[in-house]
Amino acid sequence: MGIPFSQLETWANQGATVSAKATHESIRCGLTHEKSPVKSLIESGKAKVYLQGSYKNSTNIRADSDVDVVVELTMTFGHNAHELPPEQKSAHDLAYSNATYDWHEFRRDVIKALTLYYGASSIDTTGNKSIKLLPAPGRLKADIVPVISFRRYNYFHGVGLHSAEEGIKLYHQQTNKPIVNYPEHHYQNGVDKNSNLRTGGVFKPTVRIFKNMRNHLIEKKALAKEMAPSYFLQSLIYNVPDPCFQANHSATVYAVLKHLYENPVEGFVCQNEQHLLFGDTPEQWNVSNAHTTIMAFVKLWDNWGK
Repeated sequence: MGIPFSQLETWANQGATVSAKATHESIRCGLTHEKSPVKSLIESGKAKVYLQGSYKNSTNIRADSDVDVVVELTMTFGHNAHELPPEQKSAHDLAYSNATYDWHEFRRDVIKALTLYYGASSIDTTGNKSIKLLPAPGRLKADIVPVISFRRYNYFHGVGLHSAEEGIKLYHQQTNKPIVNYPEHHYQNGVDKNSNLRTGGVFKPTVRIFKNMRNHLIEKKALAKEMAPSYFLQSLIYNVPDPCFQANHSATVYAVLKHLYENPVEGFVCQNEQHLLFGDTPEQWNVSNAHTTIMAFVKLWDNWGK
């Protein structure tokens, strides 16, 4: 039978963005008030504040309530120069000295700025990756992630003679393990996938449909909440070939499900195209969970209304 077109059309709609923008601006104010230790860094361009996640990527749905905000220190950067050939690593070491202000100090100062502005009762620093800002009237709950810039070099022959993938780096609070991600690659690849030349603006509405399908399954206790996080789910849909995305939502969802059901997913990449989607790290998805999620989607489609 399939899920009715009217339901898919409702699920395809983007959630409100006004509160997310207000939250982003509030956090910017919280980081640039007069007593903030990171005020001068942000105002001088040595650090920047920007949205990330579903609100940044226009894949937010009505159920999305958390806003992801990145605070990036750009005057300090991590790198993989140790992986370069010896002569290139030597050239890099000659070009750049060790940072005098690193991620740990930056995170400390971001926490201080937010605590001074919002009060300690509104700030939760116990998370392994983000600083949580609790919601208030006119402001959504937010995950604030302090990071430094990151360069994954392809080669390095000098300051103006190098090639690198630009990303961000932070450290896991409990393990102190470095975490590298590429949010700008993720964003630009999503824009490209959604373009008229590729999916005709259908990719992002389709992501929103599948996020709503997942939430429906969770509400019906047909899928565990932790089985399909939004980032992994969006990357799953990103790997589906462009011809599957059609002008009609019903045709698109059927084609996407058919492709995912009939084809292996093990070689899929994250939307940033810098990491494999599946693997053994905490930043990757489990193939078994993906298969369980896909089968739950198929059953939802086949048994709707029964």
